[in-house]
Amino acid sequence: MAEVQLEYVKRYGSEDASPMDPAQFALPQGLFLVGYVDEVPVATGAWRAYDGPAPTFRPGDVELKRMYVVESARGHGYARVMLAELERTAAAAGRLRAVLMTGTEQPEAIALYGSSGYAAIPSFGLYKDEPECRCYGKDLVAEAAHHPQDSQH
Repeated sequence: MAEVQLEYVKRYGSEDASPMDPAQFALPQGLFLVGYVDEVPVATGAWRAYDGPAPTFRPGDVELKRMYVVESARGHGYARVMLAELERTAAAAGRLRAVLMTGTEQPEAIALYGSSGYAAIPSFGLYKDEPECRCYGKDLVAEAAHHPQDSQH
């Protein structure tokens, strides 16, 4: 997490000050994942239940947090794999929609989310009034229907 905070400093000039309580990422209300290549951590991603205030949020929402790939491992599709696993595990936990916040200084993240079916939603969270803030959401129910758990393969 120290490395991702350094990335935020590089891109935005300061660390992300969003509240992050580790207890929020414990099943069944959340999950924090680390992806490894040859026993070396290369990617992180997490989700936490986010049944926030309507109309922006709905019961069953999860907020995706700390999507990150170390610089030396970028360009190999690890972020896409992490995103898919976060979506899969959130849907398996009964969550209905993923929401997230990113920023204009992370164009690769914006491209990933756009190509993965995320659509713009009203800004939320600590940085909602910042001009760089971009927020996205994606229904997980439709995604789960395309990838049933009980595959015939």
